[in-house]
Amino acid sequence: MVGFNLSEVTIERCDKETEDIISKEETSFLNTSLKHVKQNQNEFIYIESPAFDEIKVDAISLELDDVFQTYTALFGLAMQKKYTAAIKNYLNDNLKGENKYFSASFSGDEGMWDLNIPLDYIQGFSEDMTIGEALSLTYQLIETLVNEIKQ
Repeated sequence: MVGFNLSEVTIERCDKETEDIISKEETSFLNTSLKHVKQNQNEFIYIESPAFDEIKVDAISLELDDVFQTYTALFGLAMQKKYTAAIKNYLNDNLKGENKYFSASFSGDEGMWDLNIPLDYIQGFSEDMTIGEALSLTYQLIETLVNEIKQ
């Protein structure tokens, strides 16, 4: 399922409007079909794990983008602003599709990048994935990005 250790994971289903927690889920929820976010478009799935520390991310949220109807990962990436070109070039080179897009903005207050990445444009994506597989795909993309910037 996932190629990294998620023995310690917090999973919350949250309301998009209010960000209130709808329910806390067990690790087994990662085996749920990703289509859950399409069937429940009013919510997002918030996932937090110490495993994300390695890729400079504190949490990842998965949701269906209301406008573009794409499966989307949203997260903060703790990297300096000086990596603007490297981050944007990496995403341009590694996301696929004619109408691919992503959002990457730097927040100086927090010293973090706010990234919004449509999973649909990541090589290997399938709507038939589980939430855990989509999380793993997102993790791999971020891990490769971070490793390329470190070099």
